[in-house]
Amino acid sequence: MPLTAVITGANRGIGLALARHYAQAGWQLVGVCRETSADLNEVANRVITGVDITAEEDVKRLAGELEGTAIDLLINNAGLLADERLGELDFASLARQMEINAYGPLRVTEALLPLLHQGSKIGLVTSRMGSIADNDSGGRYGYRASKAALNAFGKSLAVDLQPRGISVALLHPGYVKTRMVNFGGLISPEEAAAGLAARLEELTLETSGSFWHSNGELLPW
Repeated sequence: MPLTAVITGANRGIGLALARHYAQAGWQLVGVCRETSADLNEVANRVITGVDITAEEDVKRLAGELEGTAIDLLINNAGLLADERLGELDFASLARQMEINAYGPLRVTEALLPLLHQGSKIGLVTSRMGSIADNDSGGRYGYRASKAALNAFGKSLAVDLQPRGISVALLHPGYVKTRMVNFGGLISPEEAAAGLAARLEELTLETSGSFWHSNGELLPW
């Protein structure tokens, strides 16, 4: 039987590139998003729309719609980037980024845990900007903090799920040409997706909980 991948934020950007990658590789692809796109509809075996990962009722509905599905790979990709500067902080924006970038992936993962099994893998699409050691430019308070929190959640998930045979990777895609950065990145979504998929392919229980760049570089916390 084909393996099954569930990807959040799959309607565009890196999520769509990942969806295309796994569909082309013969996986059963479930795309999860708030609003679908023609591109996602074309590649996914199934699309579940109307899912706001910050809303508990939406995530419960997602779990209900997937009941009975054995998930081999869960990629939490949905995210939000905003720009804040000291002296002009928008705390509602900081809270929104924390809800989407950190609590959302944790909420989805916990809800779908009954559908994961020994050998399943979880990919958390985080960011190098969540590295405290690597922060030498400041700013981006909400994004940095939310991705650092996601890194902490991912490490705990890796420890807690190790006895179940489920591995977790924290993955920085690189500086990617997506809408999030006004298409000013250095690599294409397709290049990023290929690198992320390679890191997930290499992932084992022994390397679970590590923080990787899509190019294979191990990143500092």
